[in-house]
Amino acid sequence: MEYTVQKLAKLAGISTRAIRYYDEIGLLKPARINSSGYRIYGSKEVDRLQQILFFRELEFPIEKIKEIIDSPDYDEIKALLQHREQLLIKRNQLDMLIQNVEKTIKHKERGVYMTDKEKFEGFKEDLIIENEKKYGKEIREKYGDDAVDASNEKMMNMTKEQYQEFKKLNQMILDTLEEAMETGDPAGELAQKACEMHKKWLSFTWDKYSPEAHAGLAQMYVDDERFSEYYDKRKPGMAKFLRDAIFIYTGMDM
Repeated sequence: MEYTVQKLAKLAGISTRAIRYYDEIGLLKPARINSSGYRIYGSKEVDRLQQILFFRELEFPIEKIKEIIDSPDYDEIKALLQHREQLLIKRNQLDMLIQNVEKTIKHKERGVYMTDKEKFEGFKEDLIIENEKKYGKEIREKYGDDAVDASNEKMMNMTKEQYQEFKKLNQMILDTLEEAMETGDPAGELAQKACEMHKKWLSFTWDKYSPEAHAGLAQMYVDDERFSEYYDKRKPGMAKFLRDAIFIYTGMDM
């Protein structure tokens, strides 16, 4: 079958503006332009749009989707299998959040007992899924599935107090790093204090600590733009400053 922009947008449940935008940036070109000047899309374009929307559902940025789909190594079957896995994870997380809300309603309305751990399960799972989606492939390649799975399990078993301390400590690290950067000295007292807090923060999810792994993670913060963006959006250069400070803290030169 063939579709105009309007018919394809209706089929996919998105706006015609989105279809036209995808054409403008080269993400989804029409199969042809008919004699009346209308964009016409065929089965190949429908399949590509489906892939685009799968990635969008998983909150990939448009630029990254184009990079992935246009890659000569792109494998559609493999991508579909990965989409299925990620969507199942997302469904499980939504199911857990729904259960969490239902339990909370019963707790509030009927006095049904709800443990502190139960109150935070959905939120912890949400954080795990977000981390897997953004960084899972690289982390698993570097540290192995067993280490990552153990880390995720440790997070899920956090108490309410541990989870709150985990989040608070992360904010303290960022605040201390920002202050330390004003000194310009990664070996200084403030920078090394941030490293000590970073080590403690890792202990919430790492099964065991090693200076080598700590330094390796710090290098990844710089090498992978998704990691560096997290720190650098707080203050430009923060990822590199933290890397340098952790190298000094661990005595490692990666």
